[in-house]
Amino acid sequence: MLYRKMPKNGDELSILGFGCMRLASNADGSIDEERATAQLRYAIDHGVNYVDTAWPYHMGQSEPFLGRALSGGYRKKVKLATKLPSWLIEKREDMDKFLNIQLEKLQTDHIDYYLVHGLVGELWNVVEKLGITDFLDKAKSDGRIKNAGFSFHGSEEDFNRIVDAYDWDFCQIQYNFLDEKNQAGTAGLEYAASKGLGVIIMEPLRGGNLTRTVPLAIREIWNEAPTKRTPAEWAFRWIWNHSEVTVVLSGMNDEAHIRENLKIADQAHPHSLTKEELQLVKKVEKQYRKLMKVACTGCQYCMPCSSGVNIPMCFEHYNNLTLADNPDNEKFMYAARLGGAITLGAPGFASQCVQCGECAEKCPQHIDIPTVLESVVEELEGPNLQEWVAMAKEMFKQT
Repeated sequence: MLYRKMPKNGDELSILGFGCMRLASNADGSIDEERATAQLRYAIDHGVNYVDTAWPYHMGQSEPFLGRALSGGYRKKVKLATKLPSWLIEKREDMDKFLNIQLEKLQTDHIDYYLVHGLVGELWNVVEKLGITDFLDKAKSDGRIKNAGFSFHGSEEDFNRIVDAYDWDFCQIQYNFLDEKNQAGTAGLEYAASKGLGVIIMEPLRGGNLTRTVPLAIREIWNEAPTKRTPAEWAFRWIWNHSEVTVVLSGMNDEAHIRENLKIADQAHPHSLTKEELQLVKKVEKQYRKLMKVACTGCQYCMPCSSGVNIPMCFEHYNNLTLADNPDNEKFMYAARLGGAITLGAPGFASQCVQCGECAEKCPQHIDIPTVLESVVEELEGPNLQEWVAMAKEMFKQT
């Protein structure tokens, strides 16, 4: 296992982190505790020392599971990360309430890496006014948390603003070779690193979509490489090639995948990909763009929408349908994110579009946005939309 140093505290963290959002599960969706515990401990025994969870994962059962799975001395072997459910915060006291409950669930007296979960610009505005920086300062001073960070799903502009708003120790961003210009992106990665923040990467495989069902045209490009690698290895190595990255999280729930990821994490040094290999990854990225439904880069020039449509997020989920082997799951996540289950504010569905055309005039990619939004409605919205929104809101409020 290779390790990289957290800039502000010197912690040597395994470059591969164990993400606990997609643990091994039973047929009914509950956590398969025996298998998941064995997988987690195997990873730790083979060098993984960063474990990440959050309040809503597995309908609120991921944190209690970890409290049990890390017993028997395993808690001392890892740096444990979990997240404040920021969208549930209504007053300053709620922050302490959630953290204290999480400490009980996790059977620990401190969280090593504590994140404000799922920030976008407007959500940060809310929690900042409610006293989040005071909460973090006090939780650090009394020892309940050791390091303060945030996870992020908004625009690059808001990312930089949040980075500058507090003396963070680290951050967590979505990043892979398809997301260089999406959300925080490469620019955000480099900005955070320039400010001395450790950077944790989530969704390195786009929720597994870069590896589960690989189109023939993509496989043919990978096969051009003299050194043969699986799509997962290419994706991980591309991220680890960036020296600014500290840890890459993987939602590992298959024994073969865990062994493969551990092997890659023993070899993936920064700046180890050749120029030719990086060009091959870029070729794959371009081919994926051709296969996707809309050429949106997530630049946000079309925003804000006067009708409240979150255009980049609508297009992100629309494009994900190209990769998804479970379209219903993509529709559910569209309902959850655009319906306000894990963000604040009014809904941002494509169906709110009134065809004013202002967004199309601003788009540097010259996308006919109103027309594409009609297709988003057709493919991602339907009779079950509000049912899924209600289900998602209930899921993300699990205690």
